[in-house]
Amino acid sequence: MTEHRQRSRRGQGELEALVLTALREAEGPATAGWVQEHLGGDLAYTTVITILTRLLAKGAVTRERTGRSFVWTPASDQAGLAAHKMRKVLDGESDRQAVLASFVTGLGPDDERLLRGLLGHPRGQGED
Repeated sequence: MTEHRQRSRRGQGELEALVLTALREAEGPATAGWVQEHLGGDLAYTTVITILTRLLAKGAVTRERTGRSFVWTPASDQAGLAAHKMRKVLDGESDRQAVLASFVTGLGPDDERLLRGLLGHPRGQGED
């Protein structure tokens, strides 16, 4: 009897997260081939390229031509990427005030305190 290995199908978001994690673990700009190898070779090279291209369109990575191919670098850390997504959603709405008000009123007490603290201090200064 032969053993049948079934791979579970991953969602686009999960694949993007895996590729971004691999890029963050690189010691510098990485090629798509390096990303593919770093992820264990489970993804086809063309799939890695597709994911990197989607991430580029979202502003999550940058690329630079080296010879006939590209090297890829994460554009920001996880927090920066989340903030970029939040700004993109906000920019897509016509009533920014209503969106922000709804967001703030939906925060838990700890997050509200944190946000109030951040808004009460100039950039780069922490709480005393």
